[in-house]
Amino acid sequence: MANAALSAQILPEAGGGLAGFDWHGRGTPIDLMRRYEADPQAEAIDPNRLACYPLVPWSNRIADGGFAVDGRWIALARNRPEEACPIHGSGWQRAWHVQAQSADAVQLSLHETSEAAYCYLATMRYALHDQSLQVDLTVTNTSTAAMPFGLGLHPFFPRHGHTSLHAPAPQVWLNDGRTPLPTESVEVPAEWDFRQQRALPPEGLDHAFRGWNGEASIRWPDVQLGLRIQAEADAFVLYTPKDRGFFCFEPVDHPINAVHLPGGAQAHGMTLLLPGAVLRRRFVFSVLDLAQAQPRM
Repeated sequence: MANAALSAQILPEAGGGLAGFDWHGRGTPIDLMRRYEADPQAEAIDPNRLACYPLVPWSNRIADGGFAVDGRWIALARNRPEEACPIHGSGWQRAWHVQAQSADAVQLSLHETSEAAYCYLATMRYALHDQSLQVDLTVTNTSTAAMPFGLGLHPFFPRHGHTSLHAPAPQVWLNDGRTPLPTESVEVPAEWDFRQQRALPPEGLDHAFRGWNGEASIRWPDVQLGLRIQAEADAFVLYTPKDRGFFCFEPVDHPINAVHLPGGAQAHGMTLLLPGAVLRRRFVFSVLDLAQAQPRM
């Protein structure tokens, strides 16, 4: 899909994810999210090579192979060979159905059923509006019991040389350094404090931040471009692998392993949906043309 300034390539068969999201404001396309590059040795598309994919019905990892809710044990199978925990829900690994499409919008749906775990109907609508990409993600609990749900997106952003981030969040979940599973929530340390625009840290991070106001911005001064992020979410996961040309800023409504944190899933942003109940989140990515923002001499 495309408009005069933006284009986005959608792969319904690969988690309903994006293969690319580009800006055309200066003629030559500039990637706002990492472009998908196929692995010639792989038989299927690996969602972790995409530009972005949805997180439904939860984000990141869940420990212990499942969790308890209302006295029931919900068993979750490992869904990625190299991961010890089930990760990112199921939507990212399913084929989605195209419900409707136009030149600048596409709506997808996914009906997931499981005898032991989550049953849900998810819809996702991508729409381009002038200089923005809007993503509306919705999930309905189609099971016969209440379940904790959470939503988010998993974008991969290019570095484009020097890259800085502004994402106000006063707290961060620490981990043991071996896995991203959180161990303790602390005041964000100075070197990770993105309440002011600052360069991404040189060390690799994989942490969940909490208390976010839902507003963030990425700036790439080398290409005189930025991206404003607005999300109906109060947490984000920041993943900055060392010596790679991308990083992940994942707007989510709950931290990693929320179902096992003190106080339980609802205390940490997940929503307990009764059968038939609906959860909705909106995410907007808007271009910041830094060349135009600079005063003329």
